[in-house]
Amino acid sequence: MKRLVRSLKESLMLIKNKDFHQLKIKTKRLFLGMHFKDGLIYHLLVYALLLSFGYIYLYPMLFMVTNSFMTVEDIIDIGVRWVPSQLNIENYQLVIQEINYPKALLQGLYLAAVPSLMATMSSAIIGYGFARFNFPLKKLMFVLMIMTFIVPPQITMLSMFRMYSRYELLGSILAFVFPAVLGQGLNGALFILIFYQFFRMIPKSLEESAQLDGASSFKIFTRIALPLAIPSIIIVFLFSFVWYYNETYLAGLYLSGSELLTLPLRIDQLINGYVGIYQGNERAMQLMQAVKLAGNVLTLLPLLIIYFFTQRYFVESIDRTGITGE
Repeated sequence: MKRLVRSLKESLMLIKNKDFHQLKIKTKRLFLGMHFKDGLIYHLLVYALLLSFGYIYLYPMLFMVTNSFMTVEDIIDIGVRWVPSQLNIENYQLVIQEINYPKALLQGLYLAAVPSLMATMSSAIIGYGFARFNFPLKKLMFVLMIMTFIVPPQITMLSMFRMYSRYELLGSILAFVFPAVLGQGLNGALFILIFYQFFRMIPKSLEESAQLDGASSFKIFTRIALPLAIPSIIIVFLFSFVWYYNETYLAGLYLSGSELLTLPLRIDQLINGYVGIYQGNERAMQLMQAVKLAGNVLTLLPLLIIYFFTQRYFVESIDRTGITGE
């Protein structure tokens, strides 16, 4: 901004002195810059793109928050778009009371934290094994591991359900923990690839020096590799935590009939229950839209708080793990 003001002052002086040749050069330099990237046009394009992408991402959030405070009259009134006529907190009170929000939140955090911790540990071990050891059929196993990420879970849903039923894992958190321990939790192959890529970037000279000092493979992994892999550990845990926290499909399949459910699944069950009761009542159905949005806000709020306190580590971890392809 200071540069723009200074350029405008200089342009006015040139006009006053009738030095149009220098004015033309100055104007071209102002809009196009010396290398285009330092010109005003380039900066305007960048800010326009940032504002456009920001609007795309923020629009659903703003819509969800504003509509969650609306009454039935506000929802029906086409003149009310963004600002409710009054802040209706009854939508939030209904959700909090019906699902016992504090207890449901603790259960949701528990269901997300334990499998995420197990997935992080197992992914680190498997990723280090692929990165540092040679063993028979290594390439084949690596391809099969990647295939588990490509194959949709709906294909293996029936066989997994029957296996969990046979081992009496249905309705228990163990249905999430056991696959996570074996590196086959939600998007487990992606987490293994993150650790694999990071461990490959560690210089082998560090491990060779430790081997000369008599360190075993386990000690090298725990004393050298893991401390260096803190960025990968942070990003894998956070990604895994968010995916387990928001899970509804597999949670509804494996935990159906259990009191231990994820928070989004409880919100869905609450809305579906009210829809079944008030089916045919148009006003009640419209109110359920605002109640569902209020439930979504309450579901999203813990993740926003976690991200607020961990955003610095999150961004730093993405940069250091090379997840962007750098």
